[in-house]
Amino acid sequence: MEKADSTIAVVGFGSIGGVVAGSLVGAGRHDVVVCVRQPLERLIVERPSDTIEVPIRALTDPAGAAPVDWVLLCTKAHQTPSTAPWLAQLCGPATRVAVLQNGIDHEARLKPLIGPATVVPTIVYYNGERLAADRVRFRQAGPYDIAVRDDPDGRAFAQLLAGTPMRLLFSDDFATLAWRKLLINSVANPITALTLQRQAVFRRDDIQELCLAVLREAAAVGRADGAHLAPDEPEQMLSLLLTYPPEAGTSMYFDRLAGRPFEVDALTGAIVAAGDRLDLPTPLNRTLLTLLHAIGDAHSSYSSEP
Repeated sequence: MEKADSTIAVVGFGSIGGVVAGSLVGAGRHDVVVCVRQPLERLIVERPSDTIEVPIRALTDPAGAAPVDWVLLCTKAHQTPSTAPWLAQLCGPATRVAVLQNGIDHEARLKPLIGPATVVPTIVYYNGERLAADRVRFRQAGPYDIAVRDDPDGRAFAQLLAGTPMRLLFSDDFATLAWRKLLINSVANPITALTLQRQAVFRRDDIQELCLAVLREAAAVGRADGAHLAPDEPEQMLSLLLTYPPEAGTSMYFDRLAGRPFEVDALTGAIVAAGDRLDLPTPLNRTLLTLLHAIGDAHSSYSSEP
């Protein structure tokens, strides 16, 4: 057997982690291990052009982990603290940690947990859905699946994914892209979770009016935070949202169905926090945050380990 190009550990084996892990194993270039609660021997990935079944090497105990070239952190943002035992074992001075999470503060969230390792922020655009413990669905939601900074770490991450179906976007204005993704999440996740409907709900005229108001409020905060957002950015984001498949769900939607906590503080909460820091009012986003917190509190007994 040829020597693997890189050693990779995938921490967080939900919809996002399952899709990227399955794609990497399917490409056959790397030594991939997934860090999970329950043993797993195989994974089926339904992709736009095909369905693959791949063997999976799984670890269930951080004590058995060793430093790797790459960690792909795919948990929800609010689950990050629970990954500390894994990160302590997997990260060394040469390790890069690619953060496949929502939000705009990847580096601040990860740096205290990874020692001398390097954070590689990403923006995930693809839609993943976990259909069973060993089956995920990969939907492409635009011209790119993942965005990275146009720097050596970002290009190294793109090379890691070579041979997979993942399409990469390089950007020299990553902060603006992160805010654009946050704008989409500011409406897609809360509205689907609160209405318990998939993205078909955005075909309603009244929901579109609400979304535009939420987006305009959030865009004002993003501009004040340094993002280069166009005057009609809210309208562009709503138009983009309407291109997504009506049957697609969101992470908050699936979390509510399963009775799990939401990653609301990394999404709507990030907008409200930035507004407070910049002295800008965010009444609509704050209202959504309050409602989501109220629902999430009811699910607080659910384990948030990866």
